[in-house]
Amino acid sequence: MTWEVLSMIGTVAFAISGAIIAMEEEYDILGVYILGIVTAFGGGAIRNLLIGVPVSALWNQGLFFQIALLSMTAVFLFPMNLLKHWQKWGNLFDAIGLSAFAIQGALYASKMGHPLSAVIVAAVLTGIGGGIIRDLLAGRKPIVLRSEIYAVWAIMAGMAIGLKIADSPAELYSLFVIITALRVLSYTYDWKLPVKRVHEN
Repeated sequence: MTWEVLSMIGTVAFAISGAIIAMEEEYDILGVYILGIVTAFGGGAIRNLLIGVPVSALWNQGLFFQIALLSMTAVFLFPMNLLKHWQKWGNLFDAIGLSAFAIQGALYASKMGHPLSAVIVAAVLTGIGGGIIRDLLAGRKPIVLRSEIYAVWAIMAGMAIGLKIADSPAELYSLFVIITALRVLSYTYDWKLPVKRVHEN
């Protein structure tokens, strides 16, 4: 049940994230739906390839595709004056999607009996894969490649699940809240990873 709930949360959050970025880039309605779908399901597709699950397994998620389409339609019909606040709410949706999908990906790999390293990789790819594809298609520099802390939180989620620190539904939901809060704090207070500059200005 926890897996399904987190999948639903992540799907809605990333579908909305992709749809609004598409509108920022002035894509037409088809572009909005394509970017939203790619954002919501791209990370899962990459994860499936690397941990040995057929990519076609994505097509069994009919309910999630419907939820994603409804979410994007709602955003597309939303009053434009409210969408101006996207910069604040968009980061929150991205944080929710990152946390939900990182935990979901780690659970997926853990249930398949993969080692800790694979659980962490699954968490990272599921958590950031869709966002990377979204940013590249929108012609933006992916968030994960910037100095701002992003993928580290997905790694932490993978480690917590791989090491069985978070195992019960209550622990997993607590982990979801913690990872989301850490991501929000990292962009609110501009926490950064070290950067090595090759050329000085």
